[in-house]
This record gives sequence, C-alpha cells and structure tokens, in this order.
Amino acid sequence: MAFFQDPPQLENTFTSDALLAEYLARVLPPPVLAAIRPELEELGAAAATTLVEQQRADRLREPTLTQWDAWGRRVDRIEVTPLWREAAKLAARHGLVAAGYEPRFGEHARVHQFVLNYLVDASLDVYSCPLAMTDGAARTLLDTGNRALVERALPRLTSRDPDVMWTSGQWMTERTGGSDVGLSETIARQTPEGWRLFGTKWFTSATTSQMTLTLARPEGNPPGGKGLALFYLELHDAQGNWNGISVNRLKDKLGTRKVPTAELTLDGTLATPVVGLSDGIRHITPMLGITRIWNAIGAAGGMRRAVALARDYARRRSQFGALLVDKPLHRDTLAQLVAEADGAFLITFRAIELIGRQEAGVATEEERRLLRILTPLVKLTTGKQAVAAASEALEAFGGAGYVEDTGLPRILRDAQVLPIWEGTTNVLSLDTLRALRAEGTIEALEAEISTQLARAKDARLAGPVAAVREALSSARTWMGRVAATPPLVEAGARRFAMTLGRATELALACAHAQWCLEANRGNRALASARWLARSGVDHIGGPDDAMADADALDLV
Repeated sequence: MAFFQDPPQLENTFTSDALLAEYLARVLPPPVLAAIRPELEELGAAAATTLVEQQRADRLREPTLTQWDAWGRRVDRIEVTPLWREAAKLAARHGLVAAGYEPRFGEHARVHQFVLNYLVDASLDVYSCPLAMTDGAARTLLDTGNRALVERALPRLTSRDPDVMWTSGQWMTERTGGSDVGLSETIARQTPEGWRLFGTKWFTSATTSQMTLTLARPEGNPPGGKGLALFYLELHDAQGNWNGISVNRLKDKLGTRKVPTAELTLDGTLATPVVGLSDGIRHITPMLGITRIWNAIGAAGGMRRAVALARDYARRRSQFGALLVDKPLHRDTLAQLVAEADGAFLITFRAIELIGRQEAGVATEEERRLLRILTPLVKLTTGKQAVAAASEALEAFGGAGYVEDTGLPRILRDAQVLPIWEGTTNVLSLDTLRALRAEGTIEALEAEISTQLARAKDARLAGPVAAVREALSSARTWMGRVAATPPLVEAGARRFAMTLGRATELALACAHAQWCLEANRGNRALASARWLARSGVDHIGGPDDAMADADALDLV
C-alpha cells in the first residue's frame, strides 16, 4: 500500500498552550480568568478549525482592485478575501479592539484584549493590520483630546457591532522615504470647505478602512518633521464616493498578500487637523506605541503557530525508522524554538500589562518610564525572533516546508514584514537610544530586570540569571566606552538594543519559571528559561572598533 504523509494538525490554541495557561494563572485575578475562559476556549477552537480551514481555502485568493466600471467611470473598488470579511465580523463580535477600552476588567483589560488576538491572529491572514491601526487611532484621538473627533470616531472604532465598527488606516509612508517621515511631500491647503490634502501616499495598509490618520504639511510650514501636522480623514463621503482619493495600484508584496496595501493619490481630500498645525510626528506617537505592540503580538502568535505545526508534524513524520520527535537532534531544535517563542510572549505581555496599568491610571512613574524603553525593545527583539523561528520551523518540515500548497511558506513570508513595518530594527534601535536619554528610563529597565531576577531563587536558574547579569554588564561597559563618540554609539545601537531585549526576555522567563515551580506547575518553564539562556543573550559581541571593521569590508 502506498505511503502518504499525515499533514500537521492544530489543537485548540487556548487549551493546548501551556505557557498561556501558566501566564494567565499568574497575572489575572481568578474571577477575571473565570469570566474570560469560555470565550478563550471558543476562540481557540475556531482558530484551529473553522478559521484555519477558511484560511487554507483562501490560499490563492488575494485582494483585487477594479479601477473602472464597464462604462468608463472611475470606481477604485477594492475587494478583500472571504476570510477577511469574516475576520471583520469576528473582530467586532469578540471585541478584538473594543475589549481594550472597556472598563470591566480595569488594568487587566489590555491583557484580556491581546490574549484574544494572540489566539486567533495566525488564522486571520494578517487582519491584525487594520486592527492594530484602529486601536492606535482610538488611543491617539483619546490622548490628543479632540472632543469632536472622539465623539465622531471612537464609538465606531471600539464598537462590538459588525455593522457599526470602523477600522482605521495610518498613512505615513511617501515616495521620499518610510522611516524619515519628515521628508513627507503631502501639502495641506486651507479652503472655504476646510483643509484639503494634496500628495501621494506610497504605502497605505488596509485601504478598505473607513478612516485614517495621516501627516501633511500645511502651506507655509517649515520643512522637516516639526512642520507636519496630524490630520483625520474619512475615506468616503456620505454617498460612498471616494474623498478626493485615487487608488493607483495595490502593492505586489513578498508577504502579507491578503492585506490590501495601496498606493494612493490625494487630490483635494477633505481632512481635519487632530491637534494644532505642527508637530504631527509627536502627536502620532501614541499610535506607534500601540501598533508596535500589535506587531509583537503578531510575532508571538506567529511563532506559537510555527512551533505548534512543527511539533505536531514531528509526532507524525517517521524517518530512518523512528518518529522525528524521538530523534535527539530534532528534539533539540524544537526545544530551542519553544524557548524563543516563550521569550517573545513574555516580553510582549509584560509591555501589555504596563499599557493596561497606564491607561487605568494606576501605573507608577517608574512603570511609565519602563514602558517607554520597553516598547521599542519588544518590537525589535520579537520581530527578528519571528523571522528566525519561521525559517527554522519550515526547515523542520524538510521539502514540504518549501512547497506552497502546504500553506507553510506563507508563515515565513508574513513573518518577514515584522522587522520592517512600524519601524525597522535599526530605526527602533535608535529609538531605544533616544528613550535612554529620558530621565529615569535606564534605571527603570535595570530595576525591572533586577526585580525579575530576584524572584529566581531555584538553583537550577543560576545559569540563566548569571547570563542576564553578564549581558547587562557587557552593555554598560560598551556604553561607557563609546558614549563620547556618537558614530560608535549609533553603529552599535542594534547590538546594544538586542542585548537589552534578550536580557529582559530571559529575566522574565526566569521569574516566570520560579512562579511555576512554586505553584506546582512542573518544570516546563524552567526548561524553557534554561534553553533561552543557551540561545545567547549578549549581542554586543566585541570591541568598540566594530565600525572600523565594517568600513574595511568595502561598504563605501
């Protein structure tokens, strides 16, 4: 009889996730956990069955743009995939944005919200993109305090009614550059009807949203970032016509191909200033703080999905007379994948806890400073981890991991965007340095790490604890050597930031492992922390003449 290999199968993404169960038992009051558990089980089941089945059915479907109707009228109609249409309804019904703004669970509202998203994210073909921008827009409007815009948009952005809920865009990138937003060329012009925008937006993700926040330069303002203003606009008028917007094309991307990313021309688009007529980059910062955490949730959820598939396959695939899971080397590889996924989860949800405390008004000043430094570290560290984990997981399938109709290559393609959008690794590394210049931020991070390490009393955690302390010592030493030489500081910013990020992950893993031991939850978390330490923490990696070595490689 011919042999056919069993494909990997998913289990309920809530009930099968040991780390998630440990974490929720540790951080949530029992009444809160009891209240949300039924919904978590429901979403976990859907993520592993109906949603992933529709995801497979949608594998070859992508958004389409119809620019003209049969009679020559410009319509610019974008159609998304069936799964995206279902995801929009699910997001409203389960409050994938709304849960973070509801007072029911107080400081735990954000943990509740992001656990919901963590469970389903990998089954929704990156529908997290519009949800992230929607959440960021809601937070920005609240923080900037424009009462009229809050009253207009917030009830829609945070609605649980699929017929009412809006999603938002975030239009910053232009042809002049993505990271250097200060080069934006879009002009805002005052007219009798109000402010109108003129320019081109080179990347606009999820262009099927109902509103967006964007940057433009009011006429007469100086060049650079300070001369930009933050604007609110709705994409269509009351009759459903485009608001002075033309869709030039949908982008042909490596991954996130289900996201309708478009290139747009704004030609008299009516818009409303959100707050003042300058300092737009500063005013949009609350949005970036939220969307970067969503990026990390995508990384953590994607890594967990890759691990789940690789682990199940190892229990089914037999090679050289034994299952892969019984091969010591393969088991070693999977163990490292699990540890990396655990580290990404723990640092991401630590930041989420801090957001919840800040928004509930109970965060200390030190926690606010910690969140400022942790946000870029979380994004840059988990983004790089997600790509490496996806690549390793695909390799665990051998040739099947390279074949499109298994659905596995999409995991790697979609992961590759995570170190890019919402700030590349280098941009976030420089943001880490800026955060460190603020009073008390480095002290807040060191206090956080020290507090977490102090909890790790079991002798078996001595090695990981020592690895964290050695990495921090290396980072301090490096900073002391190069502080007086700005080019050397910038050249080493990525290695420095990655060291801080991984040290934080491992410190959190040590503290979590200690809690699990004391709560009689076994040695799983202990083993994970020890594996994470083996993967390496210190990325400083050498003397402060690294820039000279880079120059010697004929880069210029």
